[in-house]
Amino acid sequence: MIIGRFQPFHLGHLKLIETAEKDLDRIIIGIGSSQFSHTKRNPFTAEERKRMIEESLNIKNIQIIPIPDVNNDKVWVSHVRKLVPEFQVVYTNSELERKLFSDAGIEVRSTKIFNRKNYSGTEIRRRILNMENWKELVPEGTLKVMKEINGEERIRKLWSDKY
Repeated sequence: MIIGRFQPFHLGHLKLIETAEKDLDRIIIGIGSSQFSHTKRNPFTAEERKRMIEESLNIKNIQIIPIPDVNNDKVWVSHVRKLVPEFQVVYTNSELERKLFSDAGIEVRSTKIFNRKNYSGTEIRRRILNMENWKELVPEGTLKVMKEINGEERIRKLWSDKY
């Protein structure tokens, strides 16, 4: 199980999934904050993020499932478990997720953080907003979806408050 907001899906996410794939025969990807879209922090819909992931991966045995927020750490793991098929391992580098899943008795594994300064949705959105180079930070699948949905324009409009 891997959970992320994927706003947008970038090369750091891709490397995390490829690392996990080496150890597992099945991967569940949870699209966190799935109920949010068209905001500065969450510009893309869950379906758009799912398409970015699908277009970027060449992995056969994956499931991508939207996971809306519940804003309550005490029930979050049980909330996730209700939405996704059974899983035994969570890959995360988030301290909070590590604690919550570990406390629930689920094995948590971390991976090397892949250039977190650049491979960050926040950094990519900032670069798009400022018309800086960002395309080398995302896989081709994300570029394809971003072009189809006018993702760059959406981000700029959201920040100009004219959306």
